[in-house]
Amino acid sequence: MATLLYKLGRLAFRRRHVVALIWVALLTLAGVGAASAPAAGTTSFSIPGTEAQKAFDLLEQRFPGASADGATGRIVFKAPDGEKMTDADNKATVDKTVKELGDGSEVVSVTDPFTTHAVSKDGTVAYTSVKYKLPGMELADSTKDALETAGDEARATGLTVDVGGDALQAAAEPGAAGEAIGLAIAAVVLVLTLGSLVAAGLPLLTAIIGVGIGVSTITVLAKALDLGDTTSTLALMIGLAVGIDYALFIVSRYRGELAEGRDREEAVGRATGTAGSAVVFAGLTVVIALAGLAVVNVPMLTKMGLAAAGTVVVAVLIALTMIPALLGYAGRKIRPAGEKRGGDTSKKAATAQKAGTAEKPATAVKAANSSGVSAKPGIGTRWASFVIRRPAAVLLLGVVGLGAIAVPAGQLELGLPDDGSQPTSTTQRRAYDLLSEGFGPGFNGPLMIVVDAKNSDDPKAAAAAVTDQVKGLKDVATVTPAAFNKAGDTATITVIPGSKPSSVQTEDLVHAIRGAGADVKADTGADVLVTGTTAMNIDFSQKLNDALIPYLGLVVGLAFLLLIVVFRSILVPLKAALGFLLSVLAALGAVVAVFQWGWLSGLIGVEQTGPIMSMMPIFMVGVVFGLAMDYEVFLVTRMREAYVHGESPNQAVVTGFKHSARVVAAAAVIMMAVFGGFISSSESMIKMIGFGLAIAVFFDAFVVRMAIVPAVLALLGKKAWWLPKWLDRALPNVDVEGEGLRTLDDKRRDEDEDRELVRV
Repeated sequence: MATLLYKLGRLAFRRRHVVALIWVALLTLAGVGAASAPAAGTTSFSIPGTEAQKAFDLLEQRFPGASADGATGRIVFKAPDGEKMTDADNKATVDKTVKELGDGSEVVSVTDPFTTHAVSKDGTVAYTSVKYKLPGMELADSTKDALETAGDEARATGLTVDVGGDALQAAAEPGAAGEAIGLAIAAVVLVLTLGSLVAAGLPLLTAIIGVGIGVSTITVLAKALDLGDTTSTLALMIGLAVGIDYALFIVSRYRGELAEGRDREEAVGRATGTAGSAVVFAGLTVVIALAGLAVVNVPMLTKMGLAAAGTVVVAVLIALTMIPALLGYAGRKIRPAGEKRGGDTSKKAATAQKAGTAEKPATAVKAANSSGVSAKPGIGTRWASFVIRRPAAVLLLGVVGLGAIAVPAGQLELGLPDDGSQPTSTTQRRAYDLLSEGFGPGFNGPLMIVVDAKNSDDPKAAAAAVTDQVKGLKDVATVTPAAFNKAGDTATITVIPGSKPSSVQTEDLVHAIRGAGADVKADTGADVLVTGTTAMNIDFSQKLNDALIPYLGLVVGLAFLLLIVVFRSILVPLKAALGFLLSVLAALGAVVAVFQWGWLSGLIGVEQTGPIMSMMPIFMVGVVFGLAMDYEVFLVTRMREAYVHGESPNQAVVTGFKHSARVVAAAAVIMMAVFGGFISSSESMIKMIGFGLAIAVFFDAFVVRMAIVPAVLALLGKKAWWLPKWLDRALPNVDVEGEGLRTLDDKRRDEDEDRELVRV
């Protein structure tokens, strides 16, 4: 692997014009395609294999033309104090609003609250429902504007009017200001780490090009593959983070090779062969984790995972080819590691070489660099030495600390965001609260029972039996009469729970209705299915919970095998997997504390607490595992390299930290900055993902990889690198440590000596 990538790096360095032209052409092609691509429209949300999805599909078959996937809007009216909505003036105002709404070209129907009994018992709150032909994301702006402004005249008369429903659904806004701040922080960290604006600019430039290609490609395919805005946002988030990090590792290693006295082409080849090998395997772990989301069998998650995985592949390819090419263009503007501005290591090397004519360039550079005052050990070296002296204490403190932060994860409540999770400043949230006030907390989460009586001798009797059974259940506020389709073989019954949609009582009611439905089927032959947004959320959460363990086993298992090949060890990959579990549990605990309990929520703008997004645990497992393995590979491969080249286990840990800790820390800060930038998003799901990933990177990079990992390696000693001989023989040698490059050096040295002998 190292030798192959060494040759690839040197080729890209020499053929830099061709490489740069290829990537610019790909970016241009993707950009033009994205600009001319048709609008993506709405993203269908389906959960194959669940009862709620089966009921939804049945409704589309048995009630054709009913616009089952069409958007719904609700305008909620509240009378001033001392008045009622049934008063003549207020009623006339509502009637006028209903009439104006019905004139829209995309409107299917508008209900009259006074004929549909949509007035609260005390008469103070009423609502009208607007049914549209198209989903919310496909509605024209003029249609949405008409819905939002429909209540303006009613407000002028003194009524309180707010608008809710999925008709107002808009594309997620990641938070451009936050992204800009994240990139600015990344730029500052890169300058401090790499020592110059040019060197710092390369990772930013290549990451932006990679993300541009990835996101543009997603935009091109969005219509055909039904990809949503969240897919692009995730690809942008992960693509920027890994793109910057992968390039940073290669540029940093390049500067280190220059400091050893190698010429620029050779340094590029070495950096690509060693750091590039780590990039390949780190990228593979991320791809495995993201593509593995397909096992959950939720189409939306599968598409998100595969799209983000594709962006990671692009980031790896750019790091291995375009970075070497750009290093060729940069020339002497990128200085060797440790060289002060204005210094020239190559000149020092030449001077040192003249002083001792038999001295090799690398040795000359070391002599030149060490001719002054000996450098103090860096913070990475000092920290690693401290951990090695007190490994048990550091290990205990790290595990106990993360374990304490993970405690809130035990109280995790899952759900999907609705208008009730919106900030209180939005009209959707105010409409939600008004409906709860007027009609009860369960009104915002109605359950729809679908009675499939096609195989029943008496469909009406079957529907009546269902109604009677449901009325006798606990926590039922209202049951509407059955409404049959034209064929008379399928009926729908709406149930209003007594509790709010996200409550445990409502979930218990869904299970109770399904249990009662089994009895009805046994008596009448009719199938009873429960659907609706609330039931869909419950089924979705359950499906994700059921898939979490198999997914974790698949992803961790594949990555464990991959890391055995990379590190040629059993205990090091095992330690990496256990450390990941600790960091992801701590991150989930932090998410619960902030977004569910409200701790420190004001600092990141969480206006409304509530259940954690259903897909968050499995999503965090996938993404965080991939990113965690990045740091493991980059940090421990350098330790492995030192150990293979003859250093003791403890000294190898110190050497690994000496060369990698600063860069790994910088990479982690950059990732945290990029992910943290998305916390400013107005979309609660994006905000939660950004916070969760940023805090997970902090825990994994600075606690697990920087503290727990060296402590464990110090305690294990040589046992850490133990591998059964039969397995050692069976495993392929991928040579991440660059041993093949050392062999190449020996071969060149022998050839040089032979030439000298011939001259003599």
